[in-house]
Amino acid sequence: MGRITTRVSIKNILEPQYNISCQALVDTGAASMTLPAAWKQRLGRLPAMRTVNCETATQALVAAEICGPVEICLKGFAPISSEVLFLDMRPNEGEYEPLIGYIVLQQSQAVVDMHEHRLRHVKKVDLK
Repeated sequence: MGRITTRVSIKNILEPQYNISCQALVDTGAASMTLPAAWKQRLGRLPAMRTVNCETATQALVAAEICGPVEICLKGFAPISSEVLFLDMRPNEGEYEPLIGYIVLQQSQAVVDMHEHRLRHVKKVDLK
């Protein structure tokens, strides 16, 4: 199984001059657009909506803050309005690895094409 990454832009809807553009890992096991807590100030004054407990891949429980509203735009897809989960992360070789979770994928009408190792556009929204 390969890694799929894509370019993503995140913009504070209330203060559009604050935005982030980065490469992020598509992680269908994650729910939210997950960014390092160290980047929170780069999005300006985002209202904290709630604090949640998250279970990591190592089964550790960690607290994270959900903030919004933000506009998220995956490269090649229409922008969506959503929220961001800020998590304390450790950089790997000086780089953070933001995650694109399944909620953002569904809202963006994006599916993972494992054969081509990329995101594909879904032409309809499944209501079932």
